[in-house]
Amino acid sequence: MLNRTVTQTAQTSTTYRLAGSVATRFVGLSLIALALVMFLGTVTVALADWSPAVLVALLLVGLAAASGFAWWLRSRAWVVRASEEGYQVRLVRGAGQSAARWDGVEDVVTTVRRGVACLEFRLREGGRTTIPVGILAVDKEQFVRDVQERLQTARNLRPYQPPTAGD
Repeated sequence: MLNRTVTQTAQTSTTYRLAGSVATRFVGLSLIALALVMFLGTVTVALADWSPAVLVALLLVGLAAASGFAWWLRSRAWVVRASEEGYQVRLVRGAGQSAARWDGVEDVVTTVRRGVACLEFRLREGGRTTIPVGILAVDKEQFVRDVQERLQTARNLRPYQPPTAGD
């Protein structure tokens, strides 16, 4: 089941977006930055004896920028894009290698880094990609299943089917 934060195209590419709580933190940081800019602007306007209209203009531009940033985070920004060929990772600091083909992935393991649950792609050339699954706007188990299915498909493996009693 896909929700509106995960999009799937006809080419079987799946895009995983930021979780709402993470996007909210980024928007909160942008509003704090706007408050600091407004403080510095107020000091500058007072010392330079400029018109208060400069502050109003600065506030409107800052609010427009923060709103645009919030819209981008919610509707355009993505963290992981998985296709039939491979994957790409954005917006994750310290993720390691940001893109690879599925045939270059040695294995995928779940791990905990600094107290955060992650999915780690170990690459054949020795590189790694680490994705904290808590920042994705999708169920962790669903994301792991999707990655497993894509890796199995790339390796032409079929899911294990236990033998029936008659075999």
